[in-house]
Amino acid sequence: MISDLQRVIDQVAREKGVDQEILIDTLEEAVRTAARKKFGPEYDLEVNYNGDQGEIEAFEFKEVVEEVTNKNLQISVEEAREIDPESEIGDSLGVKMDTEAFGRIAAQSAKQVIMQRLKEAERNMVYDDFKDRRGEILNGIVQRFDRGAIIVNVGKSDAELPHKEQIPRESYRQGDRIRAYILEVRQISRGPQIILSRTHPNFLAALFENEVPEISEGIVQIMQVAREPGARAKIAVSSRDSDVDPVGACVGMKGRRVQAVVQELRGEKIDIVTWHPDAAKFICNALAPAEITRVIVDEENRSMEVVVPDDQLSLAIGKRGQNVRLASKLTGWRLDVVGETDYNEALKDGYRSLLDLHGIGEKRATELYEADFKSAGDVAGANVEELLSVKGMSELRAEELIREATRYTDEHARAETLSKEKEEDEQRESEEIPSGDQMSETGDENTPRDEETGTDSAEDTPSGDLIDQVGDETGDEDLSGTETSGAREDEKLQAQDEPATE
Repeated sequence: MISDLQRVIDQVAREKGVDQEILIDTLEEAVRTAARKKFGPEYDLEVNYNGDQGEIEAFEFKEVVEEVTNKNLQISVEEAREIDPESEIGDSLGVKMDTEAFGRIAAQSAKQVIMQRLKEAERNMVYDDFKDRRGEILNGIVQRFDRGAIIVNVGKSDAELPHKEQIPRESYRQGDRIRAYILEVRQISRGPQIILSRTHPNFLAALFENEVPEISEGIVQIMQVAREPGARAKIAVSSRDSDVDPVGACVGMKGRRVQAVVQELRGEKIDIVTWHPDAAKFICNALAPAEITRVIVDEENRSMEVVVPDDQLSLAIGKRGQNVRLASKLTGWRLDVVGETDYNEALKDGYRSLLDLHGIGEKRATELYEADFKSAGDVAGANVEELLSVKGMSELRAEELIREATRYTDEHARAETLSKEKEEDEQRESEEIPSGDQMSETGDENTPRDEETGTDSAEDTPSGDLIDQVGDETGDEDLSGTETSGAREDEKLQAQDEPATE
Protein backbone atom coordinates (compact mmCIF):
# COMPACT_ATOMS: atom_id res chain seq x y z
CA MET A 1 0.00 0.00 0.00
CA ILE A 2 1.21 3.53 -0.71
CA SER A 3 2.57 5.42 2.29
CA ASP A 4 0.99 8.78 1.45
CA LEU A 5 -2.53 7.37 1.29
CA GLN A 6 -3.96 10.32 3.17
CA ARG A 7 -2.79 12.72 0.46
CA VAL A 8 -4.50 10.61 -2.20
CA ILE A 9 -7.71 10.51 -0.16
CA ASP A 10 -7.66 14.30 0.17
CA GLN A 11 -7.08 14.78 -3.56
CA VAL A 12 -9.84 12.38 -4.66
CA ALA A 13 -12.28 13.86 -2.18
CA ARG A 14 -11.52 17.33 -3.52
CA GLU A 15 -11.76 16.41 -7.21
CA LYS A 16 -14.78 14.13 -7.01
CA GLY A 17 -16.55 16.08 -4.30
CA VAL A 18 -16.93 12.93 -2.18
CA ASP A 19 -16.74 12.93 1.60
CA GLN A 20 -13.46 11.53 3.04
CA GLU A 21 -15.36 9.19 5.37
CA ILE A 22 -17.01 7.58 2.34
CA LEU A 23 -13.61 7.11 0.70
CA ILE A 24 -12.09 5.57 3.84
CA ASP A 25 -15.03 3.16 4.22
CA THR A 26 -14.63 2.25 0.54
CA LEU A 27 -10.92 1.52 0.96
CA GLU A 28 -11.54 -0.63 4.04
CA GLU A 29 -14.19 -2.61 2.19
CA ALA A 30 -11.85 -3.05 -0.79
CA VAL A 31 -9.02 -4.42 1.36
CA ARG A 32 -11.45 -6.69 3.20
CA THR A 33 -12.69 -8.05 -0.14
CA ALA A 34 -9.13 -8.59 -1.33
CA ALA A 35 -8.24 -10.48 1.86
CA ARG A 36 -11.23 -12.78 1.58
CA LYS A 37 -10.42 -13.31 -2.07
CA LYS A 38 -6.92 -14.43 -1.06
CA PHE A 39 -7.57 -16.47 2.10
CA GLY A 40 -11.25 -17.46 1.81
CA PRO A 41 -14.38 -16.63 3.79
CA GLU A 42 -13.52 -18.72 6.90
CA TYR A 43 -11.00 -16.26 8.28
CA ASP A 44 -11.98 -13.74 10.97
CA LEU A 45 -10.60 -10.52 9.49
CA GLU A 46 -10.73 -6.89 10.55
CA VAL A 47 -9.62 -3.94 8.40
CA ASN A 48 -9.09 -0.41 9.73
CA TYR A 49 -7.61 2.82 8.43
CA ASN A 50 -4.73 4.21 10.49
CA GLY A 51 -4.83 7.96 10.00
CA ASP A 52 -1.58 8.54 11.89
CA GLN A 53 0.45 6.27 9.64
CA GLY A 54 -1.67 6.90 6.55
CA GLU A 55 -2.29 3.25 5.70
CA ILE A 56 -4.90 0.52 5.76
CA GLU A 57 -4.22 -2.18 8.39
CA ALA A 58 -5.60 -5.73 8.15
CA PHE A 59 -5.72 -8.04 11.19
CA GLU A 60 -6.39 -11.75 11.37
CA PHE A 61 -8.05 -12.86 14.63
CA LYS A 62 -7.72 -16.38 16.09
CA GLU A 63 -8.95 -17.94 19.31
CA VAL A 64 -6.29 -19.30 21.73
CA VAL A 65 -6.98 -22.99 22.48
CA GLU A 66 -5.12 -26.01 23.85
CA GLU A 67 -5.77 -28.21 20.83
CA VAL A 68 -6.26 -26.68 17.38
CA THR A 69 -9.17 -28.14 15.39
CA ASN A 70 -9.48 -25.28 12.83
CA LYS A 71 -6.19 -23.62 12.01
CA ASN A 72 -7.94 -20.78 10.22
CA LEU A 73 -9.80 -19.66 13.33
CA GLN A 74 -7.74 -21.13 16.19
CA ILE A 75 -4.17 -20.95 17.46
CA SER A 76 -2.39 -23.03 20.08
CA VAL A 77 -1.28 -21.58 23.40
CA GLU A 78 2.40 -22.09 22.56
CA GLU A 79 2.16 -20.21 19.25
CA ALA A 80 0.07 -17.47 20.82
CA ARG A 81 2.63 -16.93 23.65
CA GLU A 82 5.38 -16.60 21.05
CA ILE A 83 3.48 -13.63 19.63
CA ASP A 84 2.12 -12.33 22.93
CA PRO A 85 3.58 -13.83 26.13
CA GLU A 86 0.48 -12.83 28.11
CA SER A 87 -1.89 -14.86 25.97
CA GLU A 88 -4.27 -17.19 27.78
CA ILE A 89 -6.72 -19.85 26.65
CA GLY A 90 -9.92 -18.27 25.38
CA ASP A 91 -8.28 -15.03 24.30
CA SER A 92 -8.75 -13.62 20.78
CA LEU A 93 -5.36 -12.85 19.30
CA GLY A 94 -5.07 -10.44 16.36
CA VAL A 95 -2.17 -10.73 13.95
CA LYS A 96 -1.36 -7.97 11.49
CA MET A 97 -1.32 -9.12 7.87
CA ASP A 98 0.91 -8.02 5.03
CA THR A 99 -1.46 -6.42 2.53
CA GLU A 100 1.12 -6.65 -0.25
CA ALA A 101 0.80 -10.45 -0.06
CA PHE A 102 -2.80 -10.35 -1.22
CA GLY A 103 -1.72 -10.83 -4.84
CA ARG A 104 -2.69 -9.37 -8.22
CA ILE A 105 -6.20 -10.89 -8.35
CA ALA A 106 -7.01 -9.54 -4.90
CA ALA A 107 -5.72 -6.12 -5.91
CA GLN A 108 -7.97 -6.15 -9.00
CA SER A 109 -10.94 -7.01 -6.83
CA ALA A 110 -10.07 -4.16 -4.51
CA LYS A 111 -9.84 -1.79 -7.49
CA GLN A 112 -13.26 -2.83 -8.76
CA VAL A 113 -14.78 -2.28 -5.34
CA ILE A 114 -13.21 1.17 -5.09
CA MET A 115 -14.44 2.21 -8.57
CA GLN A 116 -17.95 0.92 -7.91
CA ARG A 117 -18.21 2.66 -4.55
CA LEU A 118 -16.89 5.91 -6.02
CA LYS A 119 -19.52 5.82 -8.77
CA GLU A 120 -22.25 5.13 -6.25
CA ALA A 121 -20.99 7.97 -4.07
CA GLU A 122 -20.99 10.34 -7.05
CA ARG A 123 -24.52 9.30 -8.03
CA ASN A 124 -25.82 9.81 -4.53
CA MET A 125 -24.10 13.16 -4.35
CA VAL A 126 -25.70 14.29 -7.66
CA TYR A 127 -29.12 13.11 -6.50
CA ASP A 128 -28.75 14.97 -3.20
CA ASP A 129 -27.75 18.12 -5.10
CA PHE A 130 -30.74 18.08 -7.50
CA LYS A 131 -33.54 16.50 -5.47
CA ASP A 132 -34.21 19.82 -3.71
CA ARG A 133 -33.96 21.88 -6.89
CA ARG A 134 -37.26 20.85 -8.44
CA GLY A 135 -38.97 23.89 -9.90
CA GLU A 136 -35.76 25.75 -10.71
CA ILE A 137 -34.49 26.81 -14.12
CA LEU A 138 -31.37 24.97 -15.22
CA ASN A 139 -28.79 26.10 -17.77
CA GLY A 140 -27.00 23.46 -19.81
CA ILE A 141 -25.41 22.57 -23.13
CA VAL A 142 -26.93 20.22 -25.69
CA GLN A 143 -24.71 17.15 -25.71
CA ARG A 144 -26.49 14.62 -27.93
CA PHE A 145 -29.87 13.38 -29.14
CA ASP A 146 -31.43 10.06 -28.11
CA ARG A 147 -34.66 8.87 -29.83
CA GLY A 148 -36.20 12.33 -29.92
CA ALA A 149 -34.98 13.33 -26.45
CA ILE A 150 -32.27 15.95 -25.93
CA ILE A 151 -29.46 15.01 -23.53
CA VAL A 152 -28.21 18.15 -21.75
CA ASN A 153 -24.91 18.45 -19.92
CA VAL A 154 -25.55 20.23 -16.63
CA GLY A 155 -22.11 19.90 -15.07
CA LYS A 156 -21.67 16.87 -12.87
CA SER A 157 -24.44 14.95 -14.58
CA ASP A 158 -26.58 14.73 -17.71
CA ALA A 159 -30.24 15.72 -17.83
CA GLU A 160 -32.91 14.59 -20.27
CA LEU A 161 -35.39 16.80 -22.12
CA PRO A 162 -38.03 14.36 -23.46
CA HIS A 163 -39.72 15.00 -26.78
CA LYS A 164 -43.11 15.64 -25.17
CA GLU A 165 -41.55 18.35 -22.96
CA GLN A 166 -40.07 20.22 -25.94
CA ILE A 167 -41.78 23.23 -27.50
CA PRO A 168 -43.20 22.32 -30.94
CA ARG A 169 -41.16 23.45 -33.96
CA GLU A 170 -38.20 24.24 -31.69
CA SER A 171 -34.87 22.80 -32.84
CA TYR A 172 -31.39 22.62 -31.30
CA ARG A 173 -27.96 21.56 -32.44
CA GLN A 174 -25.15 19.95 -30.52
CA GLY A 175 -23.30 22.56 -28.44
CA ASP A 176 -26.27 24.99 -28.16
CA ARG A 177 -27.03 26.49 -24.77
CA ILE A 178 -30.45 25.66 -23.39
CA ARG A 179 -32.59 26.70 -20.43
CA ALA A 180 -35.19 24.37 -19.01
CA TYR A 181 -37.33 23.71 -15.96
CA ILE A 182 -36.38 20.88 -13.57
CA LEU A 183 -39.54 18.81 -13.68
CA GLU A 184 -38.49 15.67 -11.81
CA VAL A 185 -35.44 13.99 -10.26
CA ARG A 186 -35.49 10.20 -10.07
CA GLN A 187 -33.11 7.75 -8.44
CA ILE A 188 -32.75 4.67 -10.66
CA SER A 189 -30.24 1.82 -10.88
CA ARG A 190 -28.10 3.67 -13.43
CA GLY A 191 -27.97 6.73 -11.24
CA PRO A 192 -30.01 9.91 -10.84
CA GLN A 193 -32.23 10.85 -13.77
CA ILE A 194 -32.99 14.56 -14.16
CA ILE A 195 -36.08 15.27 -16.28
CA LEU A 196 -36.34 18.74 -17.83
CA SER A 197 -39.28 20.57 -19.41
CA ARG A 198 -39.83 23.65 -21.56
CA THR A 199 -43.59 23.22 -21.92
CA HIS A 200 -44.63 23.16 -18.26
CA PRO A 201 -46.65 26.22 -17.12
CA ASN A 202 -44.30 26.65 -14.16
CA PHE A 203 -41.42 27.21 -16.61
CA LEU A 204 -43.16 30.42 -17.73
CA ALA A 205 -43.73 31.42 -14.10
CA ALA A 206 -40.06 30.77 -13.24
CA LEU A 207 -38.92 32.90 -16.20
CA PHE A 208 -41.05 35.82 -15.00
CA GLU A 209 -39.71 35.35 -11.47
CA ASN A 210 -36.16 35.70 -12.82
CA GLU A 211 -37.02 38.78 -14.89
CA VAL A 212 -39.36 40.66 -12.50
CA PRO A 213 -37.84 41.68 -9.14
CA GLU A 214 -41.29 42.40 -7.70
CA ILE A 215 -42.20 38.72 -8.11
CA SER A 216 -39.02 37.43 -6.47
CA GLU A 217 -39.54 39.92 -3.61
CA GLY A 218 -43.12 38.73 -3.09
CA ILE A 219 -44.83 42.02 -3.92
CA VAL A 220 -46.40 40.62 -7.12
CA GLN A 221 -47.78 37.09 -7.09
CA ILE A 222 -48.36 34.75 -10.02
CA MET A 223 -51.80 33.23 -9.39
CA GLN A 224 -52.43 31.08 -12.46
CA VAL A 225 -50.68 30.15 -15.72
CA ALA A 226 -52.19 28.57 -18.84
CA ARG A 227 -50.11 27.68 -21.89
CA GLU A 228 -50.32 26.24 -25.35
CA PRO A 229 -46.54 25.89 -25.79
CA GLY A 230 -45.11 27.63 -28.80
CA ALA A 231 -48.34 29.49 -29.60
CA ARG A 232 -49.86 31.51 -26.76
CA ALA A 233 -50.02 31.77 -22.98
CA LYS A 234 -52.00 33.63 -20.32
CA ILE A 235 -50.66 34.49 -16.88
CA ALA A 236 -52.74 35.95 -14.05
CA VAL A 237 -50.96 38.19 -11.53
CA SER A 238 -51.97 40.15 -8.43
CA SER A 239 -50.25 42.68 -6.22
CA ARG A 240 -50.01 42.89 -2.45
CA ASP A 241 -49.18 46.58 -2.68
CA SER A 242 -51.94 48.84 -3.99
CA ASP A 243 -49.31 51.22 -5.38
CA VAL A 244 -47.77 48.53 -7.59
CA ASP A 245 -49.49 47.63 -10.84
CA PRO A 246 -48.91 43.87 -11.30
CA VAL A 247 -49.38 43.94 -15.08
CA GLY A 248 -47.09 46.94 -15.50
CA ALA A 249 -44.43 45.33 -13.33
CA CYS A 250 -44.43 42.21 -15.49
CA VAL A 251 -44.40 44.15 -18.74
CA GLY A 252 -41.54 46.40 -17.66
CA MET A 253 -40.21 49.61 -19.16
CA LYS A 254 -41.00 49.58 -22.90
CA GLY A 255 -41.95 45.93 -22.53
CA ARG A 256 -38.39 44.79 -21.89
CA ARG A 257 -39.23 42.26 -19.19
CA VAL A 258 -41.97 40.45 -21.05
CA GLN A 259 -39.97 40.60 -24.29
CA ALA A 260 -37.09 38.79 -22.59
CA VAL A 261 -39.49 35.96 -21.68
CA VAL A 262 -41.00 35.93 -25.18
CA GLN A 263 -37.54 35.62 -26.75
CA GLU A 264 -36.65 32.71 -24.47
CA LEU A 265 -39.88 30.96 -25.56
CA ARG A 266 -39.10 31.60 -29.25
CA GLY A 267 -41.91 34.09 -29.90
CA GLU A 268 -44.72 32.60 -27.80
CA LYS A 269 -47.38 35.30 -27.31
CA ILE A 270 -48.10 36.10 -23.65
CA ASP A 271 -51.23 37.78 -22.25
CA ILE A 272 -50.77 39.22 -18.76
CA VAL A 273 -54.09 39.70 -16.97
CA THR A 274 -55.07 40.95 -13.54
CA TRP A 275 -56.34 38.31 -11.16
CA HIS A 276 -59.58 39.04 -9.30
CA PRO A 277 -61.27 37.07 -6.48
CA ASP A 278 -64.65 37.52 -8.21
CA ALA A 279 -64.84 34.76 -10.83
CA ALA A 280 -67.01 36.81 -13.23
CA LYS A 281 -64.63 39.78 -13.20
CA PHE A 282 -61.66 37.44 -13.54
CA ILE A 283 -63.30 35.93 -16.64
CA CYS A 284 -63.75 39.38 -18.13
CA ASN A 285 -60.05 40.12 -17.56
CA ALA A 286 -59.01 36.76 -18.99
CA LEU A 287 -60.99 37.27 -22.23
CA ALA A 288 -59.46 40.69 -22.86
CA PRO A 289 -59.20 42.52 -25.23
CA ALA A 290 -62.77 41.44 -26.07
CA GLU A 291 -65.55 43.46 -24.41
CA ILE A 292 -67.98 41.50 -22.23
CA THR A 293 -71.67 42.49 -22.14
CA ARG A 294 -73.01 39.97 -19.67
CA VAL A 295 -71.86 36.92 -17.67
CA ILE A 296 -74.31 34.25 -16.51
CA VAL A 297 -72.76 32.11 -13.74
CA ASP A 298 -73.71 28.49 -13.03
CA GLU A 299 -72.07 27.72 -9.68
CA GLU A 300 -73.34 24.14 -9.52
CA ASN A 301 -71.79 23.07 -12.84
CA ARG A 302 -68.94 25.58 -12.53
CA SER A 303 -69.67 27.05 -15.93
CA MET A 304 -70.33 30.51 -17.32
CA GLU A 305 -72.17 31.83 -20.33
CA VAL A 306 -70.36 34.92 -21.61
CA VAL A 307 -72.27 37.33 -23.85
CA VAL A 308 -70.25 39.62 -26.12
CA PRO A 309 -71.21 42.06 -28.90
CA ASP A 310 -71.57 40.40 -32.28
CA ASP A 311 -68.57 42.25 -33.70
CA GLN A 312 -66.46 41.07 -30.73
CA LEU A 313 -67.40 37.38 -30.97
CA SER A 314 -64.47 36.27 -33.12
CA LEU A 315 -62.06 38.30 -30.98
CA ALA A 316 -63.33 36.69 -27.77
CA ILE A 317 -63.17 33.16 -29.16
CA GLY A 318 -59.79 33.66 -30.82
CA LYS A 319 -58.16 31.77 -33.65
CA ARG A 320 -59.42 28.17 -33.54
CA GLY A 321 -60.94 28.89 -30.11
CA GLN A 322 -57.54 29.53 -28.57
CA ASN A 323 -58.44 32.63 -26.54
CA VAL A 324 -61.50 31.16 -24.83
CA ARG A 325 -59.72 27.82 -24.32
CA LEU A 326 -56.80 29.45 -22.51
CA ALA A 327 -59.17 31.63 -20.48
CA SER A 328 -61.03 28.50 -19.39
CA LYS A 329 -57.76 26.83 -18.31
CA LEU A 330 -56.65 29.96 -16.51
CA THR A 331 -59.85 30.44 -14.51
CA GLY A 332 -60.87 26.81 -14.06
CA TRP A 333 -64.40 27.49 -15.35
CA ARG A 334 -66.10 26.05 -18.43
CA LEU A 335 -66.93 28.96 -20.73
CA ASP A 336 -69.59 29.30 -23.44
CA VAL A 337 -69.16 32.49 -25.47
CA VAL A 338 -72.18 33.70 -27.50
CA GLY A 339 -73.07 36.85 -29.42
CA GLU A 340 -75.75 39.28 -28.28
CA THR A 341 -78.07 38.48 -31.20
CA ASP A 342 -77.96 34.73 -30.57
CA TYR A 343 -78.37 35.26 -26.83
CA ASN A 344 -81.41 37.52 -27.23
CA GLU A 345 -82.92 35.11 -29.73
CA ALA A 346 -82.39 32.25 -27.29
CA LEU A 347 -84.11 34.26 -24.56
CA LYS A 348 -87.09 34.89 -26.87
CA ASP A 349 -87.29 31.22 -27.80
CA GLY A 350 -87.16 30.27 -24.13
CA TYR A 351 -89.94 32.71 -23.26
CA ARG A 352 -92.04 31.44 -26.17
CA SER A 353 -91.55 27.86 -24.93
CA LEU A 354 -92.99 28.94 -21.56
CA LEU A 355 -96.03 30.39 -23.32
CA ASP A 356 -96.46 27.15 -25.26
CA LEU A 357 -97.01 25.19 -22.05
CA HIS A 358 -100.62 24.27 -21.41
CA GLY A 359 -102.33 26.64 -18.98
CA ILE A 360 -99.52 29.24 -18.97
CA GLY A 361 -100.37 32.82 -19.83
CA GLU A 362 -98.18 35.87 -20.18
CA LYS A 363 -98.43 36.73 -16.50
CA ARG A 364 -97.40 33.25 -15.30
CA ALA A 365 -94.69 33.04 -17.97
CA THR A 366 -93.28 36.38 -16.82
CA GLU A 367 -93.29 35.22 -13.20
CA LEU A 368 -91.42 32.04 -14.14
CA TYR A 369 -88.97 34.03 -16.25
CA GLU A 370 -88.26 36.45 -13.42
CA ALA A 371 -87.72 33.48 -11.07
CA ASP A 372 -84.84 32.38 -13.37
CA PHE A 373 -86.85 29.71 -15.23
CA LYS A 374 -85.93 30.94 -18.70
CA SER A 375 -87.44 28.10 -20.75
CA ALA A 376 -89.57 25.00 -20.63
CA GLY A 377 -86.37 22.99 -20.26
CA ASP A 378 -85.54 24.86 -17.05
CA VAL A 379 -88.98 24.05 -15.68
CA ALA A 380 -88.65 20.38 -16.65
CA GLY A 381 -85.29 20.15 -14.84
CA ALA A 382 -86.56 21.81 -11.67
CA ASN A 383 -88.17 20.20 -8.64
CA VAL A 384 -91.33 21.13 -6.77
CA GLU A 385 -89.49 22.99 -4.00
CA GLU A 386 -87.75 25.25 -6.53
CA LEU A 387 -91.02 26.07 -8.33
CA LEU A 388 -92.70 26.96 -5.06
CA SER A 389 -90.48 30.06 -4.98
CA VAL A 390 -92.63 31.46 -7.83
CA LYS A 391 -95.35 33.79 -6.63
CA GLY A 392 -98.75 32.11 -6.31
CA MET A 393 -97.42 28.63 -7.17
CA SER A 394 -99.03 25.70 -5.36
CA GLU A 395 -97.52 22.26 -4.91
CA LEU A 396 -100.13 20.59 -7.10
CA ARG A 397 -99.72 23.17 -9.85
CA ALA A 398 -95.94 22.81 -9.66
CA GLU A 399 -96.19 19.05 -10.21
CA GLU A 400 -98.52 19.53 -13.18
CA LEU A 401 -96.23 22.18 -14.64
CA ILE A 402 -93.17 19.93 -14.38
CA ARG A 403 -95.04 17.08 -16.15
CA GLU A 404 -96.24 19.42 -18.88
CA ALA A 405 -92.76 20.89 -19.39
CA THR A 406 -91.24 17.40 -19.52
CA ARG A 407 -93.77 16.31 -22.17
CA TYR A 408 -93.14 19.47 -24.18
CA THR A 409 -89.35 19.12 -24.15
CA ASP A 410 -89.53 15.41 -25.05
CA GLU A 411 -91.77 16.14 -28.05
CA HIS A 412 -89.49 18.89 -29.26
CA ALA A 413 -86.44 16.67 -28.82
CA ARG A 414 -88.07 13.93 -30.91
CA ALA A 415 -89.11 16.44 -33.56
CA GLU A 416 -85.59 17.81 -33.79
CA THR A 417 -84.19 14.28 -34.07
CA LEU A 418 -86.60 13.40 -36.90
CA SER A 419 -85.83 16.66 -38.69
CA LYS A 420 -82.13 16.03 -38.44
CA GLU A 421 -82.49 12.47 -39.74
CA LYS A 422 -84.59 13.73 -42.66
CA GLU A 423 -81.96 16.31 -43.58
CA GLU A 424 -79.25 13.65 -43.46
CA ASP A 425 -81.31 11.33 -45.72
CA GLU A 426 -81.90 14.14 -48.22
CA GLN A 427 -78.23 14.97 -48.21
CA ARG A 428 -77.26 11.34 -48.86
CA GLU A 429 -79.78 11.11 -51.72
CA SER A 430 -78.46 14.30 -53.30
CA GLU A 431 -74.94 12.91 -53.12
CA GLU A 432 -76.00 9.62 -54.79
CA ILE A 433 -77.93 11.24 -57.74
CA PRO A 434 -75.48 12.48 -60.43
CA SER A 435 -75.76 16.07 -61.55
CA GLY A 436 -76.79 17.20 -65.06
CA ASP A 437 -73.22 17.89 -66.06
CA GLN A 438 -72.19 14.39 -64.98
CA MET A 439 -75.05 12.89 -67.04
CA SER A 440 -74.15 14.93 -70.15
CA GLU A 441 -70.53 13.96 -69.77
CA THR A 442 -71.56 10.29 -69.50
CA GLY A 443 -73.72 10.61 -72.65
CA ASP A 444 -70.90 12.27 -74.57
CA GLU A 445 -68.53 9.50 -73.59
CA ASN A 446 -70.94 6.76 -74.68
CA THR A 447 -71.83 8.43 -78.02
CA PRO A 448 -69.61 7.14 -80.86
CA ARG A 449 -67.74 9.74 -82.89
CA ASP A 450 -67.29 9.79 -86.66
CA GLU A 451 -63.61 9.31 -87.32
CA GLU A 452 -63.49 11.51 -90.45
CA THR A 453 -65.64 14.45 -89.46
CA GLY A 454 -65.33 14.23 -85.66
CA THR A 455 -69.12 14.53 -85.22
CA ASP A 456 -71.57 12.15 -83.60
CA SER A 457 -72.46 9.17 -85.80
CA ALA A 458 -75.97 9.46 -87.36
CA GLU A 459 -76.40 5.74 -87.21
CA ASP A 460 -76.88 5.71 -83.47
CA THR A 461 -78.05 9.23 -82.67
CA PRO A 462 -80.25 10.92 -85.30
CA SER A 463 -79.58 14.58 -85.81
CA GLY A 464 -82.22 17.29 -85.65
CA ASP A 465 -82.36 17.63 -89.49
CA LEU A 466 -82.91 13.91 -89.89
CA ILE A 467 -85.75 13.96 -87.36
CA ASP A 468 -87.41 16.81 -89.28
CA GLN A 469 -86.97 14.88 -92.49
CA VAL A 470 -88.61 11.78 -91.04
CA GLY A 471 -91.48 13.91 -89.80
CA ASP A 472 -91.98 15.35 -93.29
CA GLU A 473 -92.02 11.87 -94.80
CA THR A 474 -94.70 10.65 -92.36
CA GLY A 475 -97.26 13.03 -90.94
CA ASP A 476 -96.67 15.94 -93.32
CA GLU A 477 -96.83 13.65 -96.33
CA ASP A 478 -100.28 12.32 -95.39
CA LEU A 479 -101.68 15.80 -95.01
CA SER A 480 -100.28 16.97 -98.33
CA GLY A 481 -101.64 13.86 -100.02
CA THR A 482 -105.18 14.62 -98.83
CA GLU A 483 -105.03 18.16 -100.07
CA THR A 484 -103.81 17.04 -103.57
CA SER A 485 -106.58 14.49 -104.09
CA GLY A 486 -109.21 17.05 -103.21
CA ALA A 487 -107.83 19.51 -105.75
CA ARG A 488 -107.92 16.88 -108.47
CA GLU A 489 -111.67 16.14 -107.91
CA ASP A 490 -112.43 19.83 -108.28
CA GLU A 491 -110.53 19.97 -111.53
CA LYS A 492 -112.53 16.97 -113.00
CA LEU A 493 -115.89 18.56 -112.17
CA GLN A 494 -114.79 21.84 -113.68
CA ALA A 495 -113.70 20.05 -116.92
CA GLN A 496 -117.10 18.37 -117.32
CA ASP A 497 -118.98 21.66 -117.06
CA GLU A 498 -116.82 23.57 -119.57
CA PRO A 499 -117.30 22.87 -123.35
CA ALA A 500 -114.54 21.23 -125.27
CA THR A 501 -112.59 23.49 -127.56
CA GLU A 502 -110.16 22.78 -130.26
